[in-house]
Amino acid sequence: MAKGIRDKVVIIGMGCSRFGERWDCSAEDLLVEAFEEATRDAGIDRDDIDAAWFGLCMEEQNLGKSGLSLSHSLRLPNIPVTRVENLCATGSEALRGAAYAVASGAADIALAIGVEKLKDTGYGGLPERAKGTFNELWQPSATAPGSFAQLASAYSARHDVPMEQLKQAMAHISWKSHENGVNNPKAHLRRRLSKEAIIKAPMIAYPLGLFDCCGVSDGAACAIVTTPEIAKKLGRGNSEIAIKAAQVAVSNGMEMAHGSWDGSYAHTTRIAAERAYLEAGIQDPVAELDMVEVHDCFSITELVTMEDLGLSRPGQGWQDVLAGKFDADGDVPCNIDGGLKCFGHPIGASGLRMVYEAYLQLNERAGDRQLEQPRLALTHNLGGFPNSNICSITVLGFLGD
Repeated sequence: MAKGIRDKVVIIGMGCSRFGERWDCSAEDLLVEAFEEATRDAGIDRDDIDAAWFGLCMEEQNLGKSGLSLSHSLRLPNIPVTRVENLCATGSEALRGAAYAVASGAADIALAIGVEKLKDTGYGGLPERAKGTFNELWQPSATAPGSFAQLASAYSARHDVPMEQLKQAMAHISWKSHENGVNNPKAHLRRRLSKEAIIKAPMIAYPLGLFDCCGVSDGAACAIVTTPEIAKKLGRGNSEIAIKAAQVAVSNGMEMAHGSWDGSYAHTTRIAAERAYLEAGIQDPVAELDMVEVHDCFSITELVTMEDLGLSRPGQGWQDVLAGKFDADGDVPCNIDGGLKCFGHPIGASGLRMVYEAYLQLNERAGDRQLEQPRLALTHNLGGFPNSNICSITVLGFLGD
């Protein structure tokens, strides 16, 4: 395996807009909101940035297919702007591009930024994407709730977990997300819910009820990255948050092509996690990780991800959830900011939003939701459906740890 980029890149500034129904803002406004926070945090000017990676998924609904909209919005100094898109892993892909540029020496200081303006479409879920061979051939009539409902059914069957018990575990996950979201002033949803209300909510796609599903949001998030040496010159030498691993695994069609996959897990998450742990030097994720931010597009996704990341044994994740292992005061706090469920899910920004929370926590700047002196954090971003997806995993920690 290649040596990777462990400790070659540090994050010196991050920013995130408030997520939600931002009727008062355009996508350009959201970009500026996140960017201005990040540059203030980093203590740099826009002219110090050498290159940018711009994450935007639903380009037909937003800002177009090129990098021009970012450069115009932020008045960037005629630097290269690369627009990237990898479904819901788009924000993570922007960060990976910026980090690789810095690690290779192609850029001294790079920007990764993602945005999505979904509420203005007037559509309750995600807008329909352009028709094409992949959608029509491989996933005709597929919906996100329907696909992840099948994940829940497959998990129940594979591990012989009664559906009523699984629904209790999913309700605990959603309850936890709402409890955490209350302490996040930038979250889309900031309202506590009882587990009873979650379980009794209208059914969307059995066994997923309304509160098992994340909504869609408007929002933007960004990161500014550089080398440890440059960070030190900028006066950031005592507080760099380093990228320990940045791994992506993409489905090759195996899950849809034959029977070796039973539908109860995300194959790409297991592969990306193995690679990320190797790159970061992690041998025991339960003992070493102080927090995780995972892609909880649906409550079952978070539950299954705990097993795919090796934080629970196969078939035991639902029990660990009910035991509080991933609560704010548990062994491995998960989605302490409310996750996709309550912070929100503007697709192009979500991956960077996860990193933003990890960055705040490691710097002990997370306010009312601050954990006790975390040292190592993992973010997990999943794009697509259980049977065909992109998984991005990023590990953050202190330089030299």
